[in-house]
Amino acid sequence: MQDLDERMPILVGCGDITDLDTPAAQGRSPYDLIAQASRLALDDTGAAGIGTAIDTVAMIRSFADTSHRFATRLGTSANPPRSISNRLGLKAGRHIYSYSGGNMPQYLVNKFAESISRGEMRGALLCGGEALRTQYGVERANLPVSWAENPGGEPELIGDPRRGWNDHEDKHNMRAAIAMYPLFENAIRGARGRTIEQHMPIIGELMAGFARVAAANPLATRREGRTGQQLVTVDDENRWIGFPYPRFLNSNAFIDQAAAVVMTSVKVARELGIPDSKWVFLHGCADGHDHWYVSDRINLYSSPAIRAASRLALSMAGRSIADFTFLDLYSCFSSAVEIGCQEMGLAEDDPRGLTVTGGLPFFGGPGNNYVTHSISEMVRRVRSKPGSFGLVTANGNYVTKHSFGVYSTTPVKGSWARESPSVLQAQLDALPKAPFTETPKGSARIETYTVMHGRSGPDYALIYGRLDATGERFLANSLPDVAAMWDLQNRESLGRAGTVSQVDGRNVFVAAD
Repeated sequence: MQDLDERMPILVGCGDITDLDTPAAQGRSPYDLIAQASRLALDDTGAAGIGTAIDTVAMIRSFADTSHRFATRLGTSANPPRSISNRLGLKAGRHIYSYSGGNMPQYLVNKFAESISRGEMRGALLCGGEALRTQYGVERANLPVSWAENPGGEPELIGDPRRGWNDHEDKHNMRAAIAMYPLFENAIRGARGRTIEQHMPIIGELMAGFARVAAANPLATRREGRTGQQLVTVDDENRWIGFPYPRFLNSNAFIDQAAAVVMTSVKVARELGIPDSKWVFLHGCADGHDHWYVSDRINLYSSPAIRAASRLALSMAGRSIADFTFLDLYSCFSSAVEIGCQEMGLAEDDPRGLTVTGGLPFFGGPGNNYVTHSISEMVRRVRSKPGSFGLVTANGNYVTKHSFGVYSTTPVKGSWARESPSVLQAQLDALPKAPFTETPKGSARIETYTVMHGRSGPDYALIYGRLDATGERFLANSLPDVAAMWDLQNRESLGRAGTVSQVDGRNVFVAAD
């Protein structure tokens, strides 16, 4: 590898932790867990002096700092990445804390590759994780545990600070991933002309492929390897969450997992004596987002951003989708996988498999940090088969923000450079939006829908509809009637007729008999 540009960015270390055993009563903080994974990544480089090269420590935003649903009363760090840096004894000058989104690990790898290639960054530790299993246990037992700490300074914030939903969507309870992805799933079913009875076994079999990979992965949290039929059979253990998803088809968030990767340049790697066998190159990458709010999108079963950004990443790498040995598609819910396959031209039963980890429902969904795990595993996979190529896809919010990475031990030729992401984003922003009204009235039909369940049955329904008179889209809920919600779920309700009006400041759709 003598001909390489000295500023070529490379990944040189990776590390993962999945902790199923440490008693919650020990109250180990997420910062301790993330530091442990980070030590593994630093050690994986094989260079005793790697810590001296790390001038940037970046941490993916925790769920406790992202969503009220996961907020903790145990306290948090005032500067999370510096909490990690201090535990590792690093003297980094930059401490970065990302904004939220499952795309952010790959987004930061792409961004750091640029910085390294320009000589602006010597080495970066990218890390993240969650301790929601411990947090839940500690809070439930009301144990005297505090995770509050102030390591000094303030982190640099990177990413998009906007929340993923607007006020009108919020008014109709359209803000949680467990509610939004079922809306996509039913829209996909309608676009593919399937009945409920036809579609459920298909998504079960799709995700059973992920479950099989998780069953063989010692780092996975659900290793039962459930069949497609088991995944879609509703019972006491696998209760409804948001139709058509029972519990096992939802991301598994209440876990203790952390991961980290180390990036540097060829020049620094040579100075430190990092073996060539550790080097993994980023051949292609891309970032882009669909229209930010779901209610603006032309439909809920496609993603122009996935289609365009994936093609850009593959073009940069000079590869086609057929050239990859390893794939990891973002898999928070089956709808994300289906849309990803559709836009990238992948068969859902591709014999290569669609994941190297087991995916978020089975490997584990550690908040915004899952893709750090998939990148770490992809590094190991391409190292294990020199010359092979791996593709990682990442998704933030609600099929909103997308990042892609193409990895291989094969060196990149020439200098590393990519087109500014703003070029692609300008094209995506110019795409048309759906006609929309916040105050619909009159006869209408359902475009897509879901029924959200609590432990005792239906809680509320979410509806995207279209007015018969104008074709305008609207958002609505159903009446708080359990029988009506069961009727909405148990009957074919795509395209179902009814009327919409405003009740107490919200839109309410009443389905026709």
